[in-house]
Amino acid sequence: MRVLVTGATGFVGSRLIPALLDRGHEVVALVRDADGYAPPPGVHVVEGDLLEPHTLPPAFEIDGDPVDAAYYLVHSMDGGPGYEERDRNCARNFVDSASAAGADRVVYLGGLGEDREGLSEHLKSRREVERILGTGDPALTTLRAAIIVGAGSASFEVIHGLASRLPVMTTPKWVDTLCQPIAIDDVVGYLVGALEEPSTAGDTFEIGGPNVLTYAEILRRTRRQLGHKLRIIRVPVLSPELSAKWLRLVTDVNPYLARSLVEGLRNTVIVEDDRIRDLVPIDQTPFEVAVARAIDEMDRARETRSSATRPEGPPS
Repeated sequence: MRVLVTGATGFVGSRLIPALLDRGHEVVALVRDADGYAPPPGVHVVEGDLLEPHTLPPAFEIDGDPVDAAYYLVHSMDGGPGYEERDRNCARNFVDSASAAGADRVVYLGGLGEDREGLSEHLKSRREVERILGTGDPALTTLRAAIIVGAGSASFEVIHGLASRLPVMTTPKWVDTLCQPIAIDDVVGYLVGALEEPSTAGDTFEIGGPNVLTYAEILRRTRRQLGHKLRIIRVPVLSPELSAKWLRLVTDVNPYLARSLVEGLRNTVIVEDDRIRDLVPIDQTPFEVAVARAIDEMDRARETRSSATRPEGPPS
């Protein structure tokens, strides 16, 4: 199958592309800077920007043949205020181009959470993108996920930052909110499987790992993987503004992203519809295993960066 991947250099897209190649698919990667992207062998690279619609048509074909399907794996939240409008425009430009190119399928990775609960601004934006993508001619498959555990995940890196630096935490009551995190390997498995399973076309699915945990349990188990214990002290009131400032003090998270993440913590994000497991059966990764893999990858990346900047010794 000929497949377009947007967000090819991102956390999910960079892992999805090798998996698609392994399954024998032809892949075109849409990137904003082709010179700064080192694709796996065999990937067709197209330089373009979802905010500039005239740059998109070449991405929807491979050697003159239109792509069969396209993944939408981008968002603008880390770009600061106004991300909702940017995401809206990107989605419209993408789905218009996909329709004009005659693509059959669009696969979108969105956020888990029930509309009735009063979604955070970030999740409302993800739902709006989902609705826009559904207005095009291609059949839309949506996968909704909560926290994705892996090196490079903004949400997990906040958790890792907190768990690695603080033996005692004074936290608001949102630490008791339920969440169903999922390993990045499982997300990629579902993304590839949904593409290859025709019956997923035109439907929405919820994906999660095998463990339903409170955020307090997520923090404790992550710190345990680092070889330490964590004590959590709850306080009755801690506003989103104060929580976001607290996150910025103890982690390296983008300030605007910190506020958006905190607002989302009030929403219960667990799988209530697990039909995808019958259509795309995969071996789900336990939370502790996913965390251990993520920490190992983060440690190896730090060591690589350290080795690259370490001065060479004197010649012998």
